Amino acid sequence: MTSSIPVAPTIAPTIAPDSGATVELVGVVKNFGAHRALNEIDLRIAPGEFVALLGPSGCGKTTALRALSGLELIDGGRILIDGVDVASVPTNKRDMGMVFQSYSLFPHMTAIENVEFGLRMRKVATAERRTRALEALEMVGLTTFAERFAHQLSGGQQQRVALARALVTRPRVLLLDEPLSALDAKVRVQLRDEIRRIQTELGITTVFVTHDQEEALAIADRVAVMRDGVIEQIGTPEELYTAPRTPFVANFVGLSNRLAGEHSKGTVTVQGARLELLGDPLPTGLSPPTCAPRTSRSRHAGSRRPWCRRASSDRCVAPRCGSRMTPSSRSSTRSKPGRNPGSSCTSDCGEFPSAPSSAASASRGDLDCPRGTWTTEDGRGTARG
Repeated sequence: MTSSIPVAPTIAPTIAPDSGATVELVGVVKNFGAHRALNEIDLRIAPGEFVALLGPSGCGKTTALRALSGLELIDGGRILIDGVDVASVPTNKRDMGMVFQSYSLFPHMTAIENVEFGLRMRKVATAERRTRALEALEMVGLTTFAERFAHQLSGGQQQRVALARALVTRPRVLLLDEPLSALDAKVRVQLRDEIRRIQTELGITTVFVTHDQEEALAIADRVAVMRDGVIEQIGTPEELYTAPRTPFVANFVGLSNRLAGEHSKGTVTVQGARLELLGDPLPTGLSPPTCAPRTSRSRHAGSRRPWCRRASSDRCVAPRCGSRMTPSSRSSTRSKPGRNPGSSCTSDCGEFPSAPSSAASASRGDLDCPRGTWTTEDGRGTARG
């Protein structure tokens, strides 16, 4: 059973850790028999930064998180927290809080007793323990549920208790192992936003593991896309979405259209259109450049679909429209920003401007698609190798 939870009140300042820690993985290797789960991973996370490890099942993201927490011993490399190698330090001495996918609440304890557990293991005095546990529950909006057992709480409420339990010890690093995957869509979005709000206010260094692209792009400062035990690319959501470095990243993060083309001397010819190639040089000859007809806004900021328009046509190519484009002294009342105010659709569909000249299209990087030209809302389509 799941249910929506009211927005949590202001976080008590005593919950906050002293400061976020710098986390570094340097050449980390982890083997399971003959299988290499982590292949010399290098990653640096700044104090207070929120980094998501994103990738398909089996890519090594959870193994990396468990290695960072100490639940998995590494076979090579170093794990540094504020410059100190903790690879051989036990889990309970690393000063990290962890939230698991399965909640992992003690069924015989109430919510507040679950939150207190870490403090009790640290032999914190009873009065202080109860005060800090109540503050943590208030932080996640569950003060009124303090005396309920796990089976009396919804899935979202149980995960909030697990989050409070991880934060009550004031860790320097917070680790989240797909904490939202067992929740329904509505509660998942609510709790996702709560996690980001709490992380921002506490300033705690956070590593978030997920296979959900939308989830990673929505809340992370940077996203590390993993595949087969290595990090394919790490960057901001905008960088991953608009400038993927490999075909895997382009296909895994968002949507893209890949078109075969021929590369020669810094340009690429795609379906008759000759475009300047962005990025590293490629060997001359046939190559499969990636057309990235994406909006200038990344998905987490509220993406919008690109439009397709003909390079030489006076017809509107909006779906189910096809009306003539005619000169106009003003924009359509429903025209979007950046559209040409000198033309409009006779049906006033408000979807497409008249097409620019082919020279202007080429200078902006537009690509001819089967029914027109793919471009972005700000006119900066790209061809990528």
